[in-house]
Amino acid sequence: MIKAFKKDNELLKDIADVDPKDKYVLLWWLGQSGYLIQYKGKRILVDPYLSDSLTEKYKDTDKPHVRISEKVIDPSKLPTIDFITSSHNHTDHLDAFTINPILKNSLHCKMIIPEANRAFVAQRLGIDPSIPIGLNAGEHFSIEDIEFHAIPAAHNTLEKNTKGEYHYLGYIIRLGNFVIYHSGDTLYYEGMEEWINQFNPTIALLPINGNDPARKVAGNLNAEEAVKLSKQCNFQIVIPCHYDLFEFNTADVNEFIQAAKKIEQRFCILELGGKFSSCEV
Repeated sequence: MIKAFKKDNELLKDIADVDPKDKYVLLWWLGQSGYLIQYKGKRILVDPYLSDSLTEKYKDTDKPHVRISEKVIDPSKLPTIDFITSSHNHTDHLDAFTINPILKNSLHCKMIIPEANRAFVAQRLGIDPSIPIGLNAGEHFSIEDIEFHAIPAAHNTLEKNTKGEYHYLGYIIRLGNFVIYHSGDTLYYEGMEEWINQFNPTIALLPINGNDPARKVAGNLNAEEAVKLSKQCNFQIVIPCHYDLFEFNTADVNEFIQAAKKIEQRFCILELGGKFSSCEV
């Protein structure tokens, strides 16, 4: 079992010790594609998965989701959350056992989702369909100097509903002058750089687990593809994710490190519960 760098009370203390007037953007890796982002006292959860619901769901099937890393926190113990994003409907990006305890404790939390998934999200979470803020690619939601911009993601295709709304999204999160690109689950697709580069992201949070049909699940960028995209989009720093959670669907982060060093792409490897600060850029 991969141990967390910080978890439970130690992680909570690390979060609580941040001065709400701090001008820097901070983010903690919670596992898989999940991050806690903090900026000027506001907290954003991106694609959080903090349960064992998938392990339970698939334990007697031909694709068991055997967890290989520790959970960093019980979601019910998290401090007040202001925003939660879900990039698509797969459970490790939209988990009722993670999100519902958070919504219960954070009554004013805003949930940002693909508009195409509104009915599904409402059913899974057991909430009124009017509650989530739905976005399609090219749309945005903002409050003061916090902005969420939606761009397409291909998992494995650029899937749309009959209204032309994308079921899979990535999010550009602008926090003051600092811009984060969270790709969600995606492969490379034609025109991807054009969608991204209009926002000039400072850092990118990219999956590296690859696309292996033998796993019987939709795939993602692999290590080399994530590094190549980072160079094409001139990300100052790339942080890899979507590995070291399930035994059957992971990757060796050392392959990413080697690929990034080979073409001199700056990167940051976070341990579970580890923190990145925008002051490092």
